[in-house]
Amino acid sequence: MLDTDASGVNTTRMRHAGRELLSLGLIDARNHTLRWATVFEEALAAQQMRIPEQPDVTPPLWLIGHAGWFQEHWIARNVQRHRGPACDPSAPPLASLDNRADGWYDPAQVKPAARWSLDLPDLAQTKQYLADTMEVTLELLESTEETDEALYFFRLAQLREDMQAERLAQMAQTLGLPLGDARGLLPDIPTTAARAPLLFPAARGLLGSARGGFVFDNEKWAHEVAVPEFEIDAQAVTWAQYGEFVEDGGYDEAQWWSADGWAWLQREGRRVPRHVDQMRQAVLQQRFGRVTRVPMSQPVMHVSWFEADAWCRWAGRRLPSEVEWEFAAVGGRSRGFRQGDVWEWTATTFRPYPGFQPDPDRNYSQAAFGSHKAVRGASFATHGRLRDPHFRGFLVETRDDAFVGFRSCAA
Repeated sequence: MLDTDASGVNTTRMRHAGRELLSLGLIDARNHTLRWATVFEEALAAQQMRIPEQPDVTPPLWLIGHAGWFQEHWIARNVQRHRGPACDPSAPPLASLDNRADGWYDPAQVKPAARWSLDLPDLAQTKQYLADTMEVTLELLESTEETDEALYFFRLAQLREDMQAERLAQMAQTLGLPLGDARGLLPDIPTTAARAPLLFPAARGLLGSARGGFVFDNEKWAHEVAVPEFEIDAQAVTWAQYGEFVEDGGYDEAQWWSADGWAWLQREGRRVPRHVDQMRQAVLQQRFGRVTRVPMSQPVMHVSWFEADAWCRWAGRRLPSEVEWEFAAVGGRSRGFRQGDVWEWTATTFRPYPGFQPDPDRNYSQAAFGSHKAVRGASFATHGRLRDPHFRGFLVETRDDAFVGFRSCAA
């Protein structure tokens, strides 16, 4: 059933949104992108929004312009958009509003390293491209059939732009950019009282998303799995808990680290998580260009998979599997399972579900299978439309620029 209740524009109900609600969601996502563009514009005015090449960062002008390209490529230029996931991605697209757009923004043509040397349009021109592509998108949406297939690419464009907005937030944090007047873009990270771990008995249940509405290809389809009994933290590991590991010399003892993790630690020369200036008695962390005293009851954030794994080894616990995490998130809602403050590492290597078939955007899931770790949940910077317990994120083990932490299970 299509959802037309406007109060659902910031919720996961947008996966079932009809034309009217989708138009609001698309505009909301674009406005979010433009507000982040203002953050970068104000902070990088002297450099005209151009920054030196560095790890974990994409040229801001590329990322902002790519939002318009992605929407235009899969909607206005896609002659098979009515087919939804059955669309043939190799079919030649129609011409872009700007004949240079593919050479700038198509990830199949322009790999990450090459984006730094592009002669990209300035922010004013980029904003105009975003406005022009959105106008065409909304016009096409008005005459689109209200079926899951016909609305697929509109829903996809909206959710992918939501993901990109969080990527802009991560980049602002990595670069130490102040939020300025846009501070309201991000909610405060709440502090919560400690909760006892949750015990789940052995069971069989469904993993993945059911048919109906919009579903990412890596969530297809819901299938039955068996899960042995497990105990899992009710909330993510806090700074207070992680601080005990640091104080106990956790960064100095190879016994707590995997071989790859210890090698990473030596290369990085880390003694504390990324962005942290001090961890004695209180946590002082750089957040958006400001040194911030972080409450010890907040979840630890900006840790690599290696750091999460090392803490678990030290604590005599382990990271949850992806299956355990989803079972707990779905079945533990009424029992105090809290998620959504930070993304959470799992022990699971990101792989396809049985019978996987890639959706038309081949640049999304497929390339990450077997080489990334599954990341679950959401962070304080994640839009409400993406906060679905079936949503699967994925990161390489070394990534700590994301707003990512972890929870643990009994070993």
